[in-house]
Amino acid sequence: MAEPSSTRLAGKVAVVTAAGQGIGRAVAERLLAEGAEVHASDLNPETIATLDGCATEVLDATDARAVDAYFGRFARIDVLVHAVGYVHQGTIEECSPDDWRRSMSITLDSAYHVLGAAVPKMKAHGGSIVTIASVASSLKGFPKRAAYCAAKGGVIGLTKAMAADYVPQGIRCNAVCPGVVDSPSLQERIGELAEQMGSRDEALRFFIDRQPSGRFAAPEEIAGLCAYLASDDSAFVTGQTLNIDGGITI
Repeated sequence: MAEPSSTRLAGKVAVVTAAGQGIGRAVAERLLAEGAEVHASDLNPETIATLDGCATEVLDATDARAVDAYFGRFARIDVLVHAVGYVHQGTIEECSPDDWRRSMSITLDSAYHVLGAAVPKMKAHGGSIVTIASVASSLKGFPKRAAYCAAKGGVIGLTKAMAADYVPQGIRCNAVCPGVVDSPSLQERIGELAEQMGSRDEALRFFIDRQPSGRFAAPEEIAGLCAYLASDDSAFVTGQTLNIDGGITI
């Protein structure tokens, strides 16, 4: 990805969810570096409070009323990057009804609430919506990812449907589909798997073996693609799943 420009997103109002850590935080920082006015939210008050330069707020993206109230404050939105998600580790037999409902609520229902609230703020002038999906979705199946693949597949379907619905209003909708990204969330999942396997090295190898590149992505690499999609450089790109996966889907 190109080095951040201080002007490419100048004058644009950008909203980023799940911006307290990982991909969401890297996206918020990148959009800010490229000149956008960034409004960042997260469920965790401690992590979001340390995001300098952005207007920050605690937001539960699964709470429809809270989402509507938050987005109701904006006169306009030019860019939305929705990064909320939850990874359940398990086969369908290892996924309880509560696990399933939690996965859908956090990953898919939040997208429904957030994207639905943002669209009215874009219809008059157009804009760019970017969802953080995954190659673990309708694109490719992975072991012990039954609920996660289903939920992220739903995010991709919603993104594509919205692209078709709103292209006449100049609203572009694209799904960024990362491979394995080195983030606090990943480190938690490695720790959980290590407890099951009895070895952190084996758990780490489980994730590394998925990457033909032999390494994890950095959150900043995902942020670079999101910045491109947020900018006018991608004005002719909509309804796409953009894989940034180190070769997983070759």
